[in-house]
Amino acid sequence: MTEGVTTRRGVRFVLTCIGVGLLAGLMSGLFGVGGGTVIVPLLVLLLGFDQRRAAGTSLAAIVPTATVGVISYAVTGSVAWIPALILAAGAVIGAQVGTWLLPRVPQTALRWAFVAFLVAVIVSLFLIIPSRDAELELTWVTGPGLAVLGIVTGVLAGLLGVGGGIIVVPALLLLFGTSDLVAKGTSLLMMIPTAISGTVGNLRRRNVDLVAAALVGLAACTTTALGALIATHIDPFVGNVLFAAFLVFIASQMAVRAIRGRRQR
Repeated sequence: MTEGVTTRRGVRFVLTCIGVGLLAGLMSGLFGVGGGTVIVPLLVLLLGFDQRRAAGTSLAAIVPTATVGVISYAVTGSVAWIPALILAAGAVIGAQVGTWLLPRVPQTALRWAFVAFLVAVIVSLFLIIPSRDAELELTWVTGPGLAVLGIVTGVLAGLLGVGGGIIVVPALLLLFGTSDLVAKGTSLLMMIPTAISGTVGNLRRRNVDLVAAALVGLAACTTTALGALIATHIDPFVGNVLFAAFLVFIASQMAVRAIRGRRQR
């Protein structure tokens, strides 16, 4: 990014960051994702951020956003606290593995594989409707399963730069039979330590625009609770349909990147 982009703090910059935050917060609360899939492309497209700095800024903004989301879901008892910590521990470890594998694995092939995974999830969301009464119980089977899921999530996050919620929410729904609300609340809690860990590293590498992160994060906090409230009041099938539409958007983004990556080879 050029120096002018990093230092210019005009009205357009402030309003754009606030707008991005409002949208990201709504998506975060509604779907249990961090909002990075909205923040990163919009910072790149609207404010000229380079990909690395946009990702670092997004991760910093996710910390307060996810915190508000967790509180919103916790009010209705829709957070599995210990499973979330297991997921987070696995994700932190997996992220280190993912960043180590990053220069060693073909990105285009990975992106197409992830698109295929998302397509399978989208189809399954129309076949399996979660029960609002289903809980995420910690057993000798689910405990290790959550640890593995956390590691896989961290590896993919490190390799593809995707947020954990895109993987964790459908996995908890489809593999663990969790209710959609518990899956979203637990996913948001998992993100907090993961995002803090990543932000510390990004600050050391100067990959975070602190002003933009503060504006986006604070704006997102004002709509995250609204998104969570909407999620609790809509029918589970409608929630699945909306989440599937969101995943279609993510899959399209990933497919475009895969195509561009292949053309640049």
